[in-house]
Amino acid sequence: MTTGSIGVMPEAWHQVVAASTAILRTGAAACPQTRDVGLEAVDGVLLAWFRRHARELPWRRTRDPYAILVSEVMLQQTQVERVLPRYLEWLERWPTVEALAAASPADIIRAWQGLGYNRRGLNLHRAARIVARDGWPDDLTRLPGVGRYTADAVRAFSFGEPVLPEDTNVRRVSERTGHRFGPDCGQALMDLGATVCLARIPRCGICPLAAACPSRGQRYEPLRKQSRFEGSFRQRRGEALRAVAVGGQPDDADALASLARDGLVELRSGLAALAD
Repeated sequence: MTTGSIGVMPEAWHQVVAASTAILRTGAAACPQTRDVGLEAVDGVLLAWFRRHARELPWRRTRDPYAILVSEVMLQQTQVERVLPRYLEWLERWPTVEALAAASPADIIRAWQGLGYNRRGLNLHRAARIVARDGWPDDLTRLPGVGRYTADAVRAFSFGEPVLPEDTNVRRVSERTGHRFGPDCGQALMDLGATVCLARIPRCGICPLAAACPSRGQRYEPLRKQSRFEGSFRQRRGEALRAVAVGGQPDDADALASLARDGLVELRSGLAALAD
């Protein structure tokens, strides 16, 4: 791939290659000045690629912390393509954190159907109630269902704090290239990991960082096999919850008990209803 195809000056790209070669030969600790120059150049190459190839995603057009939190929670273990229409529907129904806080848990559970891992929806609702009452906390991990990555994503993409949110895609690119990327590279790294630096078979032939990447051309075994969904207890839980959501009474006692423990349903005199 030529430098012209990603809109980067040849001098900058030569700098990346030279710096990376020096690091590989002598070790980063032995040449800190070269390392710093190389990392800065790598960031520039990546961001130039991102300006041309960024995915058009609606949550990238806002700085509203609520809208960004909704997207990040929905994207946990759910593919972007499935999230896109549901995200837009959600914000049309509950456009503000106050609107979501005023909703009932039952409404949240019904709206979350099909996104999987329904506890995420309830945690988002609980977080909205806390924020509506007390404002956004300094430590976002204090909100229900918000871990380190989600907190950093809101801090970076909404509040503009200089932090690099590290999801699976970001960590993969960082580990394979051996570079410490700056905080401005968060969205670019996510796109590169999602579309180019894939988990098993990276598309090195179109990667803007391939010329200086020590992992170029490698293939990888899957880290773990996805557990079978068909016939699983998770499937039974989902079927039971869908039945309760439309007023049914499923006869799967174990699934109902599990849903009740998670606060998704309530069991009253032997009858199941959505939590309220």
